[in-house]
Amino acid sequence: MPDHVHWLVELQTVPLASLMRRVKGRSARAINRYLGQQGAFWQAGYHDHAVRQEEDLLAMARYVVANPLRAGLVRRMGDYPLWDALWI
Repeated sequence: MPDHVHWLVELQTVPLASLMRRVKGRSARAINRYLGQQGAFWQAGYHDHAVRQEEDLLAMARYVVANPLRAGLVRRMGDYPLWDALWI
């Protein structure tokens, strides 16, 4: 997606807030270096949704993978070059 990220992650020992700080910090540095810019890249904060039941995981994975299709970026899910899912 050009303006946001959908991500399914299973937390182990690292709290979500720590994981997000790490991911956003490292990716912002890499992206800024690649683009030859500096400063903030990500908006502050994030939106999370916990998967509380195993049966909800497949529906969540399908939602994430189908997002480029819903956004009109591709005609078929498999056409999106960055799609990859273990649960589909």
